[in-house]
Amino acid sequence: MIELISQPWPWYIAGPAIGLMVPLLLILAGKPFGISSSLRHICAATVPAGIEYLKYDWKRIGLWNLVFAGGIVVGGYVAMHVLAFPDPAIAISDETVSDLRNLGVSNFEGLVPVEFVSWAGLATLPGFVMIVVGGFLAGFGARYAGGCTSGHAIMGLSNLQLASLVAVIGFFAGGLFATHVILPVLLR
Repeated sequence: MIELISQPWPWYIAGPAIGLMVPLLLILAGKPFGISSSLRHICAATVPAGIEYLKYDWKRIGLWNLVFAGGIVVGGYVAMHVLAFPDPAIAISDETVSDLRNLGVSNFEGLVPVEFVSWAGLATLPGFVMIVVGGFLAGFGARYAGGCTSGHAIMGLSNLQLASLVAVIGFFAGGLFATHVILPVLLR
């Protein structure tokens, strides 16, 4: 069993497994899928009660969401340290590797380029923009859009919500713009 779950699964297994989370959460727990609201619940639990936006019963509304988010963190740790696939190299196309090399990326070990996502990379302008500015914009955008990419794309689209369709189109357009315009300018 450990061997089965420690290997990458093909899209036709992983995709439906993720897709089944939506009806399972709705039917069994009566809860919508989404993770970006966890930050609000954490703030409501820890920030002094002077902010109106954080004055609600976070235990009743958001405790399940915090447990879910904690499970994601624990599951990620277990996947990387206990069930680690023997070959940790990420499979990306030769064309992508060539394009990234032209932009100055040279280390392709691990999940993300260490030139940017490391303490040393954080001290560079591209690393700071990608980690700090990008992280802030992703968090702000998720709250402003009323949910994150997975919440809108998985939960919102499955509920046929027009706002989620607009958000997903915006996410994809923004991702394409960042990949083809911002990243090349930032890395030159």
